Amino acid sequence: MMIAGAASVTEQVCRSCGGSHIDTFLKLGTTPLADRLPVSVDDDQEEPAFPLNVAFCCDCSLVQITETVNPRILFADAYPYYSSFSQALLRHSRDNARDLIERRNLDANSFVVELASNDGYLLKNYVEAGIPVLGIDPAEGPAAAAEKIGVPTRLAFFSRELAEKLRQQEMRADVIHANNVLAHVADTNGFVAGIARLLKDDGVAVIEAPYVEPMIDHCEFDTIYHEHLCYFSVTALDKLFRRHGLYLNEVKHLSIHGGSLRLYVEMREHVGASVTNQIAHERARGIDAIDYYLDFSATVDKLKVELSTLLHRLKASGASIAAYGAAAKGATLINTVGIGRDLIDFVVDRNIHKQGKHMPGQKIPIRSTEALLEAQPDYVLVLAWNFLDEIMEQQAEYRARGGKFIVPVPNPRIV
Repeated sequence: MMIAGAASVTEQVCRSCGGSHIDTFLKLGTTPLADRLPVSVDDDQEEPAFPLNVAFCCDCSLVQITETVNPRILFADAYPYYSSFSQALLRHSRDNARDLIERRNLDANSFVVELASNDGYLLKNYVEAGIPVLGIDPAEGPAAAAEKIGVPTRLAFFSRELAEKLRQQEMRADVIHANNVLAHVADTNGFVAGIARLLKDDGVAVIEAPYVEPMIDHCEFDTIYHEHLCYFSVTALDKLFRRHGLYLNEVKHLSIHGGSLRLYVEMREHVGASVTNQIAHERARGIDAIDYYLDFSATVDKLKVELSTLLHRLKASGASIAAYGAAAKGATLINTVGIGRDLIDFVVDRNIHKQGKHMPGQKIPIRSTEALLEAQPDYVLVLAWNFLDEIMEQQAEYRARGGKFIVPVPNPRIV
């Protein structure tokens, strides 16, 4: 758990079960914070940087990083991520909300809460259907954007304590959404305990989280950064929820973000085949044991060499190279591979809150996507490869002019 006031803490025990048998299997070095975008290119400006090591808990099977950076440093200080800039994510969220409205018969008497509600990208679908909502998010900019579109938002980190306060105010949820936040919270058990307190007895928590299997199998090492504290298997999640009187009753596989899980968690136990089959699959593949992870470091090193060699070869031939997506995963990639301004001229991003700033560590300037047509670089390294289809569709004119994309994972390739 986070120590108040500390910049970071190196964890000695598992952040889920508290066990001491955690084995480190990947070391990515000391890296800057992935979502802290420098305004200045002054090389003397020191950026906060922390160790980025990944470990496996032999007691509960949770994969996790061993350094916990103070959440207020990560999320509350000019946090630049706004969900609504991705059309694919907006469609994904709209479909999720509509499905739950139909499945749970939600109406004006229902109550939906989203934890880490960002700019209201998901809850606005409930507001439009006349269903009362509350967003909870600690980042001022996204929370203000949510309020502006009519999504009531409480500026706070979600915790068991906040859940108790809401419960005392007779606020209990029919549906709790928590998309890509469970992996981000320093107090994993406090967060889940809060869900148990806020959820109605017949309610459901619908949680999305990146899945550890495709991360390992597809060498998605760039999804590892300080905001992502945990990398979940269904085995580890089932144990976590049961510890707090919650039951993982259904699981769906999603393609978004390189491979994710949608978890349906309830106060009542009626575990379906989707869960039992997935746990059996993980046992058969060995995902619940350390041996599955031991070769990952060598696979990552191989990819890093291949990507670096490709970029240097293209640059040596006189080619110009830009990059797409000032994403957190992009920060991990460029800093661990060593991709700097000698290789990449600039990065483009649709998020106006990132434009005019620079990538962490390497200080590559971030511009609007229009810069691709203005400069027409020969190649674009896709840092936000999880939205590759959307990006290629957006940049049809760039491709028609002869521009090519470099996709870094699972193996560097030109498309």
